[in-house]
Order: sequence, then structure tokens, then C-alpha cells
Amino acid sequence: MIISRFLRRGISTSTSPTRRRSWWDHVTPALKDPINAVTDAFLADPCPYKINLGVGAYRDDEGKPVVLQCVREAEGKTGATNFLESTSTAISSKLVEESAKLIYGEDSDVIKERRFAGIPALSGTGACRIFAEFQKQFYPDSTIYFPDPTWSNHRNIWGDAHVPDRTFHYYHPDSKGLNFVALMDDVKNAPDGSFFLLQPCAHNPTGVDPTDEQWLEISSLFKVKNHFPFFDVAYQGFASGDVERDAQAIRIFLEDGHSIGCAQSFAKNMGLYGHRVGCLSILCNDKIQAVAIKSQLKQISNTMYGSPPIHGISLVSKILSNPDIKALWLKEVKVMATRIQRMRATLREALERLGSPLNWQHITNQVGMFCFSGLTRAEVDQLAKEFHIYMTHDGRISMAGVTTKNVDYVARAIHEVTASDRDIKILHNIGAYKVNTDICSTSLGTKKIRARGMNLAL
Repeated sequence: MIISRFLRRGISTSTSPTRRRSWWDHVTPALKDPINAVTDAFLADPCPYKINLGVGAYRDDEGKPVVLQCVREAEGKTGATNFLESTSTAISSKLVEESAKLIYGEDSDVIKERRFAGIPALSGTGACRIFAEFQKQFYPDSTIYFPDPTWSNHRNIWGDAHVPDRTFHYYHPDSKGLNFVALMDDVKNAPDGSFFLLQPCAHNPTGVDPTDEQWLEISSLFKVKNHFPFFDVAYQGFASGDVERDAQAIRIFLEDGHSIGCAQSFAKNMGLYGHRVGCLSILCNDKIQAVAIKSQLKQISNTMYGSPPIHGISLVSKILSNPDIKALWLKEVKVMATRIQRMRATLREALERLGSPLNWQHITNQVGMFCFSGLTRAEVDQLAKEFHIYMTHDGRISMAGVTTKNVDYVARAIHEVTASDRDIKILHNIGAYKVNTDICSTSLGTKKIRARGMNLAL
């Protein structure tokens, strides 16, 4: 009876795979994120001496991730806490309040008058994504201007919110520094009332920051043009070792009376990469406006993910609000920044000792987690293929991946691939380092790899 009813309706009972509809055959693989692609290639390399200079998270001088002591102490004070619904709101509010103090200044009028709207976010990425959606909703015809270059995910984030983007000049490939004149021209020529994404310190990927005097000029021109500055703060403390010093650009804009948006991440400067703790804040005219804007931000976040996990938020809130733990954190930030600065100097000195004809001054001129090395894509590929050193194709080096043990090997490898005379291969004749042959297993069997200049104590 059932079969005849299907047949009368003209519905086939065939289960042949060739006639069954496939919902997802049209889906193709997404383009790989360039940073994740570096990590994937690194993990796939069986060589024991491989080096990952792609990851944008801190590593100690042994190349290991670090759990900061301030995090351990905060964990000890929050570990027994019952994270109930009744307490989570207070903890989230505390995060926003302490984050705002950290970036705008504890004694600023914005804090005293509570002229800001803020919500916790899933690290800096989540904060940027919420703001991009907010921008699209309330300025639907607007564009976002990114520095050229910028973090690779910025375009994905604003593109996902259907906000078109343009670029403004930032990095000068010849000087490997700031292209300030062209930057100011682009800011001047952009339509009045444009949105600009800025990084106040430790610019990713270039490590190039404007001076205080240049920030003053940028702020002044933004005021004339009525542009909106949105700051992405992912590395506060890593540029100078001082979180107050690294907030100077934002304080300049604040002093000049700008409306400001700010995405903060605590993934790097607290070593909480896996916890995804961040904050989004927007400066407002008064408390009434702050209430309205906060309600809209919460509405957007509720449609995306509700609210972030409370444990990471609790850790950051405790670190920032407890004077003793915060003092410890500030010392640890200084230690991390100092190690990176030391590795910059050591890498530059090693290259210069090798007699490189190239100018490596930019390694120490740049600041923060990254060095924009100037290496070409072909040279980056050669570093990976011949020396098992991995970085993004734009030549961005994560200085956190450079250690006391591997810095000379990294320098010699860079010198080798950038040598102008390919007939002179200095790397094989360095007596201070053992040259050996190692067998690295691969999925295709084994192949001989020359550990060129590698210190076998690694």
C-alpha cells in the first residue's frame, strides 16, 4: 500500500547513489590562512632541527610556550570560584573596566566619566569582527582603510561583514621603515569621515611604528578630516616592554578629542592564546550614548556566540585588578620584550659578522614580535626547503622563535640565501659549527639532509 502510494505520486523509490542528491559537492577547500599554512608545513617536516619563525605567540629561550607566573597566581585565586550565572556578569564587567583603564589610562576622563561602551570578546579577532558588524549596521556605505601591509586576517574579518576595504601606504620596502609622507597623503586624500584601522604598537607584520611626533601629526590630520580611528591592540607591551608606553598613540588621539574604537587581545602579552580573551570598546559622548552602543554591541555578539567562556575572562580580570599580580605581570611583560629585543640585536650582529653586503639595521629598528626581513618569496621557500626554517612568504620573522641556540644557524641560513655570489657558499666552512649528515624520515622513505652549520647541541 505504501509503495503504491509513492508510485502514484510519481516519487521514485530508487536508492541508487547516482540518483541521490548530494548537498555539498559544490564545496571546495578554502584558501589556507598564510600563517596556519606555515605551521602546517612546519609540522609536516620530519627534520629534528626544523625552526618555526611563523607563529605570533611568545616562546622562551628554549623555544617553548610559557605559562606566566602571574597567570598561575591568578589561577590559584580563581580556581575555587563557582562560575555561576549570577557572578559571570560581574566578572565580565570587571574585564571591560580594567581593559579600558589599561589602554585609555586609569586617570583619564573617559574612565572617570564612564564615557565608553565595552564588551568582552573572543580575543582581538572577535573584537574586530564585532566592530566590523557594528560599522556595517550603522554606516552601511562605509569603507575600512587598512595599512599596507596589515595582518592577513583583517581583510577576512571586514569582508565577512561585507565592509569593502582599501589600503593606505604604510611600509616602505626600500628603507624597511615607515612611508610617512605617502601615509599622510593617503589620509588626506581619503573621503572625509572614513574609517581607518591602526595598530598603536608593534605593528603586525612589519614591526614598524610611527614615532610620537608622527602620531601627533597623524592625529591632527585625522581631526581635520573627521576620520574614525579603530585601533587593533594585539601586542601591548611587546614594543617597548612598558604597557603604558605602548599605549601612547591611543593617548595622543584621546588627548586630541577623537572618537575611538579599540580591539584588545590578551593572547600574547599574558600568554593566554588558547583562552581567547579580548575586549572591544568604543568611546562615547556621554553615559547615555554608552548605554545605547553597548546594547548594540551585545546584540551583535549574542547572534554570533553569546558570550565568551568565563574562565579566561576571570584570569585577565584578576591579573589587571589585583595590584600584586598586576605588578608581577608588568615585570614578566618586560622580560618577554627584552628577550625579543636581545634576539634582534644578536641576529643583526651575526649577519654583520658574516660579512653580508646587505643592510640589516632594520632588524633592530623594528619593534615588537615581528621583523619584516625583506626576504623574497623565493628566499623564504629556499629557507624552508634547504634549511628547514619556516616563515610566512612575505618574509615576516617571528622573533619569539629565534633563540640563543638557533640564532647563528638562522643568520647563516639567511646569509646563504641572500648571498649575491652564489659561487661563494660560506655556510659549509664555518669551523665553529659542526657540519653533519642526518637522516630524516619522510612518508616516502628516508632522505639525507645536510644539517648545514647546525649546532648539534640544539
